[in-house]
Amino acid sequence: MTQRILLIDDDKELCQLLEEFLCLEGFSVSAVHDGVQAIERCREDKPDAMVLDIMLPSMQGLEVLRRIREFSTVPILMLTARGEDTDRIIGLEMGADDYLPKPCNPRELAARLRAILRRRENTAGSGATELQIGQLSLSPARRQATLSGEPLTLTSAEFSLLQCLMENAGQAVDKETLCQHALGRPLSAYDRSVDVHISKLRRKLADVDEAPLIVSVRGVGYQFTGEA
Repeated sequence: MTQRILLIDDDKELCQLLEEFLCLEGFSVSAVHDGVQAIERCREDKPDAMVLDIMLPSMQGLEVLRRIREFSTVPILMLTARGEDTDRIIGLEMGADDYLPKPCNPRELAARLRAILRRRENTAGSGATELQIGQLSLSPARRQATLSGEPLTLTSAEFSLLQCLMENAGQAVDKETLCQHALGRPLSAYDRSVDVHISKLRRKLADVDEAPLIVSVRGVGYQFTGEA
């Protein structure tokens, strides 16, 4: 089934270029040019993934991201100005799955989208055993998690990170492995994506009245405490 991508960028020429390239790569692509339209289209059309520019007219991309995360966990890849590390970190904190600096290489954008979507599909269709550790349950097939019986809202990247850590409970997992598992790409120098996603996960799991479920392992990565 063709995967549907929604582009959100006020640069219409760039959108046309990316749309043509991504269509040649096998995606079904549509574009909108302001934040309000983006939110409406996400609600109505439920795309498989979104490419969101931070700089938008009328409503900034980070506000669009915040509003979409109130009702959807659709994978979102941000486009940020080159060198704007603060925007990238804030975007990841607010629920973006990954980012690319502008101007971006269309081939890299296609590769990033495939990686995010493939990870989501492979996990959902893998038939992996449901995971239960203490009050936390994870169903890879349904891409659902619960904490103390209550649904846990996770982005695609957060879910994949949590699954990887729970499958290796009691063992340290290096950041390179986590980046490959959650984002489908190698860990690059100075890339803080995994750290930001883990920080968000820790906050979402903080309701457990016990020792932290995810701990840092100096010089290695992260470890999920307990045993499956």
